[in-house]
Amino acid sequence: MVFKKNTPEFDQHRRLKWLIFFRVLFAFVLLASATFAGIREHQTFFTPPLFFLNAIAGIAIFLSIIYTAILLLTRRLFVLLVLGYVQIIIDTILVTGIIFLTGSFSSIFSFLYILVIIYASMVLFRKGGMVTAVLCSIQYGIMVDLEYYGIIHPFNAAPDFLMSNYDWNYVIFKLLMSIAACFAVAFLAGYLSEQEKQAKHDLWAMEVQVQRVEKLAAIGEMASGLAHEIKNPLAAINGAIQVLKEEVAHNGDHARLMGIVLRESDRISSLVNEFLMFARPQPGNKKIVSLDREIREILKQFETGNYQQKPEIRKSIEGNIQVEIDPEHFRQVVWNLLLNAVEATEKQGQVDIRLYAQDDKYACITISDNGCGMSEEIQQSIFDPFFTRKAKGTGLGLSIVQRILTSYNGLIDVQSVPAQGSTFTVKLPLVGTSPALENPSS
Repeated sequence: MVFKKNTPEFDQHRRLKWLIFFRVLFAFVLLASATFAGIREHQTFFTPPLFFLNAIAGIAIFLSIIYTAILLLTRRLFVLLVLGYVQIIIDTILVTGIIFLTGSFSSIFSFLYILVIIYASMVLFRKGGMVTAVLCSIQYGIMVDLEYYGIIHPFNAAPDFLMSNYDWNYVIFKLLMSIAACFAVAFLAGYLSEQEKQAKHDLWAMEVQVQRVEKLAAIGEMASGLAHEIKNPLAAINGAIQVLKEEVAHNGDHARLMGIVLRESDRISSLVNEFLMFARPQPGNKKIVSLDREIREILKQFETGNYQQKPEIRKSIEGNIQVEIDPEHFRQVVWNLLLNAVEATEKQGQVDIRLYAQDDKYACITISDNGCGMSEEIQQSIFDPFFTRKAKGTGLGLSIVQRILTSYNGLIDVQSVPAQGSTFTVKLPLVGTSPALENPSS
């Protein structure tokens, strides 16, 4: 099954493939080690605990075959996430079995819990790492308790290494330290995985934007000349109609027809102006802008508009976030995205706008709706000029937004699920912070 590159599904599928590969590799190493130990100790394949170690390795290989078959048959992100959790939960049980068979409390293989937590954090990120740390801690704690109270006994453990030889305080200390190590590793590995995920997403977004900009630049050069060629004769036509309207004797039909010509020429002129804005956006009057105040002003005007749908607009706006941009350009970007979000919603719709700083590098504005959403094919085309799904749209709004943001070294990214909604994320380079001008709470 072929996955589209640079998508969450593609990334999750790739991570699970590597997880299965390394599990199979570990299983074969375990089989080889058990075989070597059996030969050295003159034990047969069926001698405990070698038999059970070989059985665990065989189970791991058998499950990996099943996981691979499922992986080949699915492309849904939810199924891939569930498959990841199932694999890791079973892996913690298999690791507990290995630790029990190699000495339980005294086993030198308790570090395998750490390995499981690390790759759980890599596959399922911070949440998956923490869940795995909880599972490992519970299983290890239960195993230690059962051994301490004599309910279970480790295989072939030397008398000096039995738990009964240790003081209870030492047992508690080692248990607590092992649990603390599990959670510390889960936190650090999860943090690093989240950072890697964010960096990769930003890289993908930049790559997509570069492709868009290259395509739009080629179109823009042609569009600029064409727009100027259209504006000149259009102005002449408009002027001639105005003169005729004043000089020709009054006639109802003539007046109506000339009114149609003037109205439609104005519409064409407006379209050409938008086309020029897309082809060669004006540099603008750049100044340092406090985005929290600007967004509140935009929302105050936007909420007074008369729209067919009237969704609830929720705000989450941080203060002290500044960028260098023409305020009119910024207003055009936010207004266009808000308008798209409102038009995508139906009755009882909801639009969320959020402003926050990311890594002290970017000011991020996300505008989300719970509307109709978009397919992957539509997401690839929405920034193309004249692409629109609206009955009366020109298809230039998002193209202009893209061109404006590019001129300020900004980024725009979209994530959407059909019938669930869309989220547009705008990133602009931060220029600094200043004391809050108003209460940043939404």
